[in-house]
Amino acid sequence: MAPDSACSCFITAFLIPYLLMVILAGIPLFYMEILIGQFSSTGCTGMFRMTPLLKGTGIAQVVVNAYCVCYYSVIISYPIRMIFYCFFKKVPWEDCSNSWNTDDCVTASDMGKQNSSDVFKTSADEFFHLEVLRISTDISDLGGMVWEQLTALIITWIIIYFCLMRGIKSVGKVVYFTVPFPYLLLFILLIRGATLPGAWKGIKFYLYPEWHRLLDLKVWADAAVQMFFGIGPGWGGIVNMASFSSFRNNAKCDSVLIVSINVFTSLLAGFVVFSVLGFLSEKSGIPVESVATGGAGLAFVTYPEAIALLPVPQLWALMFFFMLFLLGIDSVFVQLEAIMSSILDEWYWVRSHKCKLTLISCLIFLGLSSIMCTNGGMFILQLFDWYSSAIAVIVICLVEIIMVAWIYGIKNFMLDVEFMLGKRPTLYWRIVWQVVTPVIIIFILITSIVFIRTITYNNIPYPQWAIIIGWASCFTSVMWIPLYIFYIMIRKRATLCDSLKKRLKPLDWTPADPQDRAEYEAFRRQRRMPGFMSDTDMESSK
Repeated sequence: MAPDSACSCFITAFLIPYLLMVILAGIPLFYMEILIGQFSSTGCTGMFRMTPLLKGTGIAQVVVNAYCVCYYSVIISYPIRMIFYCFFKKVPWEDCSNSWNTDDCVTASDMGKQNSSDVFKTSADEFFHLEVLRISTDISDLGGMVWEQLTALIITWIIIYFCLMRGIKSVGKVVYFTVPFPYLLLFILLIRGATLPGAWKGIKFYLYPEWHRLLDLKVWADAAVQMFFGIGPGWGGIVNMASFSSFRNNAKCDSVLIVSINVFTSLLAGFVVFSVLGFLSEKSGIPVESVATGGAGLAFVTYPEAIALLPVPQLWALMFFFMLFLLGIDSVFVQLEAIMSSILDEWYWVRSHKCKLTLISCLIFLGLSSIMCTNGGMFILQLFDWYSSAIAVIVICLVEIIMVAWIYGIKNFMLDVEFMLGKRPTLYWRIVWQVVTPVIIIFILITSIVFIRTITYNNIPYPQWAIIIGWASCFTSVMWIPLYIFYIMIRKRATLCDSLKKRLKPLDWTPADPQDRAEYEAFRRQRRMPGFMSDTDMESSK
């Protein structure tokens, strides 16, 4: 759970719906996707051999990942900019004596002396918006290129390329560092934060809720959306990573362990952030709820404000921003690998040119994301972050769970798992996959649409045309689901009923390894599972 989400509601009230969503939707979806990837050894488009008519869902996943890679690469380039300033004699957001500061600038220690937060900007706020972003007035004013930011973005993509150039082999070695090292930094920052004066105020704010917030459906909707972003079902990355696992790997143990570590990490990060926010509240004389902001402001404004009040702020800022970069780049690895694996699954001849594909992909995404390095780039970034992924991923998860539990059939799926792992899932999993999780996803989808907030950035509203573009970014991913069904009907000149009859049957849905495949065919005949279409059958039906 990201700390910025916790800022929108008191954490314990947020934690209860979040944990329920994790248990009843997150873990079942995560476990299901690991099983699919491990069984089929395919990525997010290949998994829809289970139900070929829904292959458009795999394309939708690729589009969502493409949007996310574009803006997320810019987000993780911000820590690179901030790390650069950590080598100055003093951190430049420490005071208001810089060339970019205005007459409204105040330092963190003087915030409590002001009458209203509307008439001043903190030194950290002005540093991030006026120096790092050099932000324009609104999204309609893109302005020029911020060349320092573009340089940081180029450095980010160079790092991504060299980490992914040899695919899973190279990235597998990189994550041995990028995954555990942030935990070391988190614990160091936690110890430092917990020893600061006023830390208890932030931790108290973090832990003690207003219980009536549990009756607010918006809290449940926020918790559900955070679950999808934190755990990652529906993006295709889980299926793709699981495709490299051993066929007999204990998928359930992996699912519970990985999700538990994810939840623990989110809670730990909350303690790290809120202990320092309590310190900032103590120094500034402003209540914790007033200094606790959400989104980019938490990571790049509020937390740096507090760091500037510490002895040797350069050291703590360096550790914090390096940790942010490592956590962020791991997400880009997974998303970009999901995109490229989908391409490789569709066009086998490209596999011998994986290094070139990686280079071309990085160059394309660098070009697309460079528009977010302009003066108005943050407005574009916020727009796509707000609209392009959340609802689309929920729709994708709903299609996935319906495909597995109701179209392919829960009985067939559980027999696949029994063959792969030697043991059929219990009745609990059947009930969750068939009933509980689909109902919860539908609830999440409805509440997410109903409670979606009007987008603003830095209290600046977006014009209507920008909001239309935002919704279009969501539509351009999920539209591939019905478009692919329509494409099949047109291509085969068939009615919808004919298309459903043929394309809802699995297409060559078997393990990839020849020996496992032969054993599975025998197992299927023994259990009298319905026949699946092979590639030859599919070609003959065209």
